[in-house]
Amino acid sequence: MDLAYIPSPSTGVIHLGPIPLRGYAFCIIIGVFVAVWYGNKRWIARGGTAGTVADIAVWAVPFGLVGGRLYHVITDYQLYFSEGENWVDAFKIWEGGLGIWGAIALGAVGAWIGCRRRGIPLPAYADAIAPGIALAQAIGRWGNWFNQELYGRPTDLPWALKITEGANREAGTYHPTFLYESLWCVGVALLVVWADRRFKLGHGRAFALYVAAYCAGRGWIEYMRVDEAHHVLGLRLNVWTAIVVFLLAVVYIVVSSRLRPGREEIVEPKAEKKAEEKPEGSEEAGESGEDAESGEDADVKADVSSGDAVDLGKDGKDSKDGKDSKGVEHGAGKS
Repeated sequence: MDLAYIPSPSTGVIHLGPIPLRGYAFCIIIGVFVAVWYGNKRWIARGGTAGTVADIAVWAVPFGLVGGRLYHVITDYQLYFSEGENWVDAFKIWEGGLGIWGAIALGAVGAWIGCRRRGIPLPAYADAIAPGIALAQAIGRWGNWFNQELYGRPTDLPWALKITEGANREAGTYHPTFLYESLWCVGVALLVVWADRRFKLGHGRAFALYVAAYCAGRGWIEYMRVDEAHHVLGLRLNVWTAIVVFLLAVVYIVVSSRLRPGREEIVEPKAEKKAEEKPEGSEEAGESGEDAESGEDADVKADVSSGDAVDLGKDGKDSKDGKDSKGVEHGAGKS
């Protein structure tokens, strides 16, 4: 008898009239908003302008979704293209199936396009959004809970996940690997934020730290899963992917820190240019305006205090004493 467990939802879809609200898609959308919101805060703190992260995300997010789906369909092709399966299901992204490896890879291509259009270095942008991506993954993993998928081996632990009978799954209590990965991603986000503040990470090293830390957790969590997957030398394909990507991220951190130490001073050239030009221009305009105004007032006051009426003729000469209007003998010294 199970004394405690994490229940699974009876359905992953809530119908709002004719509109179906799917828990998996809802978690992905919330994760994207959190990543953009937090990335925007970090970008502004680095010297960028508000809205830049969202503008680039317009490119990165669609590319990431396509890349994530492609990776899943390619690595689990038997689910869609084997005998008895319907290949059209490969397009049903709301039913689950996004590979983070493909999402990050193709999402980076979209971000690169967006950065080039705005003249922004991609590594600086990646550093700003790295913790937000980890938080987005933490939220997105709860979509697997709605779909009752990606759980681990059977267990009777108090935090076991109860799975109901369904297609391609047996009822029972299993390790909630979705929860393990969600909590791990929150820890990764905190680690990146702390390390970035402590060591002033730049030139893509904060993003590389996120990748390495995520892969370290994904390796052992993936090893616990029991869903169908391809194996290479006795290990799941995603475990090998995590190992290779982890090593690449560590190498990047080491090489980058030697070749380009420190952090970028300017992350958005246009924002830096505006910050430098606007105050100087406004001050010069203000000073010149004040000088011009004060000069005119001084001339008028001088003429009035002299007590003489100055009448300039067509030739620009004083009609009273014949002096040039630019002369100083306008009655000065008379009372």
